[in-house]
Amino acid sequence: QVQLVESGGGLVQAGGSLRLSCAASGRTLHYYTMGWFRQAPGAEREFLGVISWRFGSTYYADSVKGRFTISRDIAKNTVYLQMNSLKPEDTAVYYCAATSDVNSGSYYAGGHVYCCWGQGTQVTVSS
Repeated sequence: QVQLVESGGGLVQAGGSLRLSCAASGRTLHYYTMGWFRQAPGAEREFLGVISWRFGSTYYADSVKGRFTISRDIAKNTVYLQMNSLKPEDTAVYYCAATSDVNSGSYYAGGHVYCCWGQGTQVTVSS
């Protein structure tokens, strides 16, 4: 199993930026795909995007494409979610997740394909 710990959340004004980190441990991530999700109060969990650990290729939900960027630092075993031009509706708990499934694109939007989840980090965007 992979253990994941998110950090970097906090309070930011609308229009600002924030970078979340997801530190991974427990297993080599070489064949894993790392996903980012969020869940606002009273809402369903929302898929944001994924990155292939091995190739660095990414796939994003249309709702965040162009504003959010996922990257990884292999040496630090860490995945990042850079969020720009934040809006109050981006307020949510943000989660990273890992899967060893091999597929592409929208397949990774399903939360059920992930084996491992972090505890989440709160992001609050004030207007």
